[in-house]
Amino acid sequence: MAPATQFELSQPPTDAISSLKYAPESTTRLLVSSWDKYVYLYNTHPNDGEEPLLQKFEHRAPVLDVCFGQNDNEAFSAGMDWQVKRIDLETGEQTVLSTHEGPVKSVVYSKEHSLLISASWDCTLHFHDTRNPDKEPTSIALPAKPFSLSLTESKLVVAMASRLLHIYELKTTALLASQGSGTTTDIQPWQKRESSLKFMTRAVACMLNDAGYASSSIEGRVAVEWFDPSPESQARKYAFKCHRQPSLEDGMDVVYPVNALVFHPVHGSFASGGGDGVVALWDAVAKRRIRQYQRYSASVAALAFSRDGKYLAVGVCPGFEDGKEDYSAEGATKVIIRELGETEAKGKGAK
Repeated sequence: MAPATQFELSQPPTDAISSLKYAPESTTRLLVSSWDKYVYLYNTHPNDGEEPLLQKFEHRAPVLDVCFGQNDNEAFSAGMDWQVKRIDLETGEQTVLSTHEGPVKSVVYSKEHSLLISASWDCTLHFHDTRNPDKEPTSIALPAKPFSLSLTESKLVVAMASRLLHIYELKTTALLASQGSGTTTDIQPWQKRESSLKFMTRAVACMLNDAGYASSSIEGRVAVEWFDPSPESQARKYAFKCHRQPSLEDGMDVVYPVNALVFHPVHGSFASGGGDGVVALWDAVAKRRIRQYQRYSASVAALAFSRDGKYLAVGVCPGFEDGKEDYSAEGATKVIIRELGETEAKGKGAK
């Protein structure tokens, strides 16, 4: 197997990275959202003499999330301006789809249901039927502030404050969205859960086989759970410590938040990125770490795998882990592309 390579993209964001997303078709088309009020579109492998940065899309306020839509030329963004926007990546045209009553933390798109879902700190979800963009979105009230969204072909997982998790069936919510006209519905989630982690949830990521999800906390732990509510499946769930570094002073563990989780599209393993600047790969079924990469220069804020699983994009920028209040990410923000060997993310099987 050829040795894995990694490289930095030129012209990175000038402030902290909030999310990274690979295109649904191309394996080298990457979106990056940032606190510098821009969404960046890169070709990670440009021809000789060409720059990787294809275009920047300016927003009125910091952008907290971005995702691709139905194809490689459609994107959706969410941010501190309270707006959910559609971006035509060919023309640069931006269209406001809905406005929440607070900053919008997350957006996810379901290709199977032509459904865009946004989660805001106003404690609501908006469900947008993208086949009918003129329709007002259907709104669902949440019991707490949402921190992270993830979906499969059939389910949506919402991780919230107070360690709450709601799981919705997309078929039901898509039907409501198609009928919606700006109404608020009290549809109940398919399942309500409490996180098995004791501290605040940082990220959630669904398994691509629709079997379950992983969630992470600010206290250096990851939990893996299954959707099947049967006692046998629920007995399989587990949690483990990670992203901890020994202190230089007393040798005690310094515990870092686990900021990012993403599942590999081929092997079903997952990557975690932490405030310690480390990215690790895990076998969710065998409960084993596959490998850990060399520590990056700052906190890992976001991760994304390309559609074929060949590339891992890593967003690196200073966090608040060292307690400094004078924050500046300019010059310290990096988008790193790691090319994975054929079996690099493959699980090792049970011990």
